[in-house]
Amino acid sequence: MDPSLTFTPDPVEYLIIGSGFGGAVTALRLSEAGLPSVLLERGRRWPLTPYQDTFSSLTNPDGRSAWLSDVALLGDPKPIDRFVGVLELTVGDGIVAFAGAGVGGGSLVYAGALVQPPESLFRRIFGTGVDYGEMDDVHYPRVRSVMQPEPIPLAVLARPEYAAARAWVQLGREAGLPTELIDMGIDWRIVEAELAGRRVPSVIAGDFWYGNNSGAKLSLDRNYLRRAEATGLLTLETQQNVASIQEGPDGRYLVTADEIADDGTVLRTRRYLARRLFLGAGSLGTSKLLVRSRARGWLPRLNDRVGSAWGNNGDFFSAISGLPSRVRPNLGGTAPILVRDLDNPILPTGVECFADWAREGSSGVVASVGMAPVPAKGTFRYDEASDSVRLVWPGSDPDVARAVRAGELTYARLAAGDRSRRPHRVEPVAARAFGSGGAEPAPVDAAATAHPLGGVPLDAATDNIGTVRGYPGLYVMDGALVPGHAGCSNPALTIAALAERNIERILERDLG
Repeated sequence: MDPSLTFTPDPVEYLIIGSGFGGAVTALRLSEAGLPSVLLERGRRWPLTPYQDTFSSLTNPDGRSAWLSDVALLGDPKPIDRFVGVLELTVGDGIVAFAGAGVGGGSLVYAGALVQPPESLFRRIFGTGVDYGEMDDVHYPRVRSVMQPEPIPLAVLARPEYAAARAWVQLGREAGLPTELIDMGIDWRIVEAELAGRRVPSVIAGDFWYGNNSGAKLSLDRNYLRRAEATGLLTLETQQNVASIQEGPDGRYLVTADEIADDGTVLRTRRYLARRLFLGAGSLGTSKLLVRSRARGWLPRLNDRVGSAWGNNGDFFSAISGLPSRVRPNLGGTAPILVRDLDNPILPTGVECFADWAREGSSGVVASVGMAPVPAKGTFRYDEASDSVRLVWPGSDPDVARAVRAGELTYARLAAGDRSRRPHRVEPVAARAFGSGGAEPAPVDAAATAHPLGGVPLDAATDNIGTVRGYPGLYVMDGALVPGHAGCSNPALTIAALAERNIERILERDLG
């Protein structure tokens, strides 16, 4: 027997898995309530250095860029050292999905967009089960009070580096579509320092997928988690890759985690016996853990809605060309402008410009990502032979394909609305990603999403506040609760606000 293995479970009253938006909100509110908790994060800490070199750049990726991968995940499949990097690629059937890894979870690798969906689209997600008025009055503002997002200052928007963002504003307004400056989890004073040459170009150069070196991105390790740790009541354990959840004695939960080295090697196995267990491993991580636990008989009372109602947030990608040469698509990050086409006869859409680093050297193009309310038809399926869980997405389903057709209609409207009458062309942008398993990387020919949602839907797999049905004391706190889409919006703000709502009720109902 390996003497490095620890088989005696550590008793924990409150255990959290994952430090993304759901886990971070849970950690802070438990700490503020005076309840000591342990948080297990599979990745490492990424403290900002005075040399501004914490993260890998998009143009020169190394092991820091990817979660236990042999090749870079974006752009050319450059060989890299296997490392506990910040971006994970999950290759499913018909879809590839990205997720964050490290203290701060998805906030390390997202663009910083904190967008609140309109009430009509919010109701398409949750029906009447979640009160939009309460979310609008209490929980969305509560998240903003911690994250401190701001829209891009007009002085920054006026800079030459942001010509593409200004072009996107003009296209939206001339097409008669509501166009807004997005609330961003970005410290724009640091962006101004980037523009002045006092900080390394990071946001303005389109770097966000692999982290932000200038310190402009207000990731969760700098607000929610920092405040939680400052209470002295949160113990945050890094490089703890949770392998299983089982029923334990006395209504508690036995959690097994592999403590891993920087290259993913298992150093030892740790076990925890938790009275209350909060899952914040993200839509992909939480869903896979629960589906496998049900299949292995570890949590046999999980209902059949666990592993259902997954979606890609209706993500689609494209670009509009034919704009003035001063428009540089690789500059002016990260995603500051949103155009909404809510009256689109196919499906409502929201489209954001973003800095496309891969287009360095080109001009006259604005790249963008779009979102639509797709039906949540994705599922997670257990494969007994490999003892693993696979994501399945029916990309050819007619209802799912409507999101792309709706996007095409919105792009055509944007291109046709330009009063300059310059010829425009809408270019589909292929989602180019690479599998990470073998020596010869293979391109993945599938739809891609950076906004995985669902898998453990609220009011179906769980009750109305995220308690897993059949398992009191087991809670889902992350994007797995959100079935399929976030209402033509980036989902981070809604995930965090829903976690704020749910932990408030859990504290009142279950924890006194």
